[in-house]
Amino acid sequence: MAAIHPRRYDKLHEQLLLSRWFSSLIGWLLTVILPALLYWGPHLFTYPSRGMETGLVVSSITFLLAHFGVTRLLSAYPGGRSMGMIIPQTLVIYALCMVPVLLLRTEVSRYLLGISCILAIVWFQIEYISTEKFRRPKLAIVPGGQAVDLLPLPGIDARGLNRPDLEGVRYDAVVADFACVAPEWERFLTHCALNRIPVHDARSVYESITGRVRINRMAENDIGSLLPSMLYERLKMVFDWILILLTLPITVPLALIAIIIVRLESPGPAIYTQTRIGRGNKPFKIYKIRSMRFDKEAPSQFAGEDDPRITRVGKILRKYRIDELPQFVNILKGDMSLIGPRPEQPDFVAHFDQELPFYSYRHVVKPGITGWAQVRQGYTADVDQTREKIEHDFYYIKHCSLFLDVFILFLTVKTLLTGFGAR
Repeated sequence: MAAIHPRRYDKLHEQLLLSRWFSSLIGWLLTVILPALLYWGPHLFTYPSRGMETGLVVSSITFLLAHFGVTRLLSAYPGGRSMGMIIPQTLVIYALCMVPVLLLRTEVSRYLLGISCILAIVWFQIEYISTEKFRRPKLAIVPGGQAVDLLPLPGIDARGLNRPDLEGVRYDAVVADFACVAPEWERFLTHCALNRIPVHDARSVYESITGRVRINRMAENDIGSLLPSMLYERLKMVFDWILILLTLPITVPLALIAIIIVRLESPGPAIYTQTRIGRGNKPFKIYKIRSMRFDKEAPSQFAGEDDPRITRVGKILRKYRIDELPQFVNILKGDMSLIGPRPEQPDFVAHFDQELPFYSYRHVVKPGITGWAQVRQGYTADVDQTREKIEHDFYYIKHCSLFLDVFILFLTVKTLLTGFGAR
């Protein structure tokens, strides 16, 4: 389900403040036109040269793409509304737009593009701060069923209703558990829809806010019909290969340095293999840089945050995910993808498959080096956390797309910088 957008604001100044078109216009004037005027002066409008015109066009297109990308990613998925997401997204979009300019040797002012990028980041931050309070969904919760689970969730203003009446309060939507709605509340929901007040099912809203899919029975979410398309899987494979090849000049030296340091610090092989379960419940060998003391006979167990087996170098490797770099080989072999549910050891899979009959459905897609559960929750260390991780995995499988994959990559960069969820 898409994010719930504010619908309760009907005054002109409120609609202008939340209008993407108005925001784009003001942002374009401040980030493109203003620096162009300061750089070229009035000649920009009286006697513009070809270079000026090209610079304006390129800067304008780049800003509009950045604005669309930032606003879309900030609202499309749970966890997107974060100031920490604005800077990397803007820098990547401006950098990508610079590539064809450099390749075609187009006459464009790099000063204008650079200043425009900096001002765009500032403008997006100002827009985020000024509209954050207004974009927080205000929901009327119909009592009963899973709808009440929304009341304590952060990031929304959820208010329970005591009787079928909004009492003059403006809401963005009314939420109810459609599986257990009393007749009087059904009439109330119908009345809301007739008055153009959105009505949502509690299960869908819970997914859109938490990024998790709760599943008690297989038929409850029609999960068997959610197989990823062949086109998506092929495009994702091409995406993986391109990204790996582009980052080889950085990742290969980094991995070699890590291997040498690990080998010098403690005895045992620097790279080790471990059996994991991949797509279709098929086992495969995963490659990792060793971050723990070498013990070939050690049983399968969760790695805690302060696990005594982790070496001093291993803590750094795990924090910044450097120990995962050899898994690029797994991707090239077709065992894994850059993004997907984290592959688990056979013992863990067998255990959770007994407790959750639908657990193995997470193996309908290739496992990944990073994934929705990793960036939203971090690595797990016990059974309860693993249950929550599975709910994140099901959300990814249900909503998987290249756009979500790009969003996860941005969150992964943020995770690498903060060390969140390192184990």
